[in-house]
Amino acid sequence: MPNRPFHRPPAYRAPGGAAAGAGAPRGAGEPVAQRKPRPGTRTAPRTRKARLRVAKADPWSVMKVSFLLSIALGVCTIVASVVLWMVMNAMGIFSSVGGTISEATGSNESNGFDLQSFLSLPRVLIFTSVISVIDVVLMTALATLGSFIYNLSAGFVGGVELTLAEDE
Repeated sequence: MPNRPFHRPPAYRAPGGAAAGAGAPRGAGEPVAQRKPRPGTRTAPRTRKARLRVAKADPWSVMKVSFLLSIALGVCTIVASVVLWMVMNAMGIFSSVGGTISEATGSNESNGFDLQSFLSLPRVLIFTSVISVIDVVLMTALATLGSFIYNLSAGFVGGVELTLAEDE
């Protein structure tokens, strides 16, 4: 066998079945006819699709993600309640409603119920923080329990099927 240099075979064959030439670079042979789109038709990008099935949800990762999301929701709840309290206080709602309630519940010897001291900002913050902590614990526990239930039901029915598409 003579020592000849190695030439990679061509990646495609030229029209007519013959190779474009041994060792010739691409496009060195006969011109290759390319398919042109028909006039009047629109060339849309092709979409690749993949069908996937969610067969199992890891309870530990579900617990971590739900814990972080519920903490974010708790912080948003606390900030929203502080902003709402400040707006209502600036508008004078607590003083006007508090005056009406103290007149309605008061008598000659007592002033009645004091709404402004009952709905003070520290008291509202404590109440909102307690509700947020309870919400964090419940949402984390329910999401983790939901992942266990999903894993059990996915074992019977196969899980949720998704179709993912990618535009080229």
